Amino acid sequence: MTSEDKQARYEELRREVEAVVADETSRTARFATASCLLAEAFRPRFFWTGFYEVDPQKPDELVVGPYQGTMGCLRIPFGKGVCGTAAATLETQIVDDVHAFAGHIACDARTNSEIVVPVLDTDGRLAAVLDVDSEAPSAFDDIDRVGLEAIARMLLTA
Repeated sequence: MTSEDKQARYEELRREVEAVVADETSRTARFATASCLLAEAFRPRFFWTGFYEVDPQKPDELVVGPYQGTMGCLRIPFGKGVCGTAAATLETQIVDDVHAFAGHIACDARTNSEIVVPVLDTDGRLAAVLDVDSEAPSAFDDIDRVGLEAIARMLLTA
């Protein structure tokens, strides 16, 4: 897939996700829809696609939410691993080699690269992170970051 094709696919997906979730009040339904559409659009490059949500009972932990792929980790503390780092910093993390990432949490040993995008609620607070794993090393780039951030921005605001 060329860069232009990938960019166009992300824009098409953003519109599709936005249209499907526009009147949906369930956060679970919104996240499930997004993870399904993303996984299907970029299979097999996207090995695991889903959300870790901030646990209201333990606000310094993420708990697995809707996803597509093999079993995910159940809980991730803020600041631990790629997801926890994205949650703590509120910044997208792109990791070319998860095995070289300090504190990496191996939910599935087949994962070699990862991108994690914070998802903010309408008040600007962290609600979740969107996590995408790949079996390929260096599978994610700036086009993925821009595309996934655009989808994450509208997930709880559309």
